[in-house]
Amino acid sequence: MILAYYGYGYYYFDPTYIFLIIGAAICMIASARVNSTYNKYSNYRSMSGLTGAQAAERILRSQGITDVQIRHIRGNLTDNYNPANKVLSLSDATYASDSVAAVGVAAHECGHAIQHAKGYAPISIRSALVPFANWGSRLSWILIIAGLFIGGNSSQMIIDLGIWAFSLAVLFQLVTLPVEFNASSRAMQILESTGILGTQELQYTRKVLSAAAMTYVAAAASSILQLLRLIVLFGGGRRRDD
Repeated sequence: MILAYYGYGYYYFDPTYIFLIIGAAICMIASARVNSTYNKYSNYRSMSGLTGAQAAERILRSQGITDVQIRHIRGNLTDNYNPANKVLSLSDATYASDSVAAVGVAAHECGHAIQHAKGYAPISIRSALVPFANWGSRLSWILIIAGLFIGGNSSQMIIDLGIWAFSLAVLFQLVTLPVEFNASSRAMQILESTGILGTQELQYTRKVLSAAAMTYVAAAASSILQLLRLIVLFGGGRRRDD
């Protein structure tokens, strides 16, 4: 039995834990899927023979982007693009690999660089939200717990501030979705137009990128479920003092 304390002076069964369980399950399934899909297609060598780093360089050059640095970072699928310093980082599994999976992931990160270069609005919004989302996720529970202990008339206001703080993290996850889907769409179009991957290889790469996109959907769904749990437990003046 799951027990929780909620400002009433006693312990009770907390059914809202189902939100956390569902969120965790969704994220685990999405993570397992992207890993299995990537591992499967990492065994398919691209006919072009280009590594992830070489494909990224060719893609950026084809778009007239010459001010983005491509570098190698450690880790597995830790690939990312940082618009602040224009650095495209490719992981161990991507940088030197010539598999269709590696080329697809590198092309996806190039998609972010292209978004930045072309002034794609959602990626600018996401970048602006980063500090607010980070602070929001850190402060949310601090404010909620403080409100529970303080009591009095200001208690619910502090708790509500904590919920609003967590909402910023949820907003960041939601804005991330169009950014990621658009980057994958750009990647597929450029891989086809440049001839870096053939028709069959593009189908394999689409499966890899689709699986990766589902991890962002899962993360957003999990965040929404956590927010709903906070609202059910602490929002709307539900808390009462002894």
